Amino acid sequence: MARMYSRRKGKSGSTRPYRKENPPWVDMGAEELEQIIIDLWKQDKSTSEIGMILRDRYGIPDATLITQKKIMQTVSDHDMAPNVPEGMRNLIVKALRLRTHLAENKKDVHNKRALQLTESKIRRLVKYYRRTGTLPKDWVYRADTAEMLITR
Repeated sequence: MARMYSRRKGKSGSTRPYRKENPPWVDMGAEELEQIIIDLWKQDKSTSEIGMILRDRYGIPDATLITQKKIMQTVSDHDMAPNVPEGMRNLIVKALRLRTHLAENKKDVHNKRALQLTESKIRRLVKYYRRTGTLPKDWVYRADTAEMLITR
């Protein structure tokens, strides 16, 4: 599939092996793993960072095989879920960085275009998350209040 805003092809990558059961070398229980996930979440780690830490430090290839739920579902079961989904939060942070850069460099037209594309992605994601019920129906992204959105 081609990339959205260029005429190049996308990034290729390897796929994880298909597994239905926990590998034999993992001897951790679901409650213990949930506690590790919650502790890492309290240290302000994102879900992708938590997954990499579980893979590298604890040798757990997939937390879903042990707990039967995804990392964000584990966090939300403990009433610690963020108010904005992680992918959209990363885009909002990127847009804020671009806005501060453009405030200092007013003639930077390339990054002005990058800001337009980023905010367009945010608006498309907002429509999707409103439709699926992740965000409330009256939720709106505004650039002037975006910094308050990303604080937990």
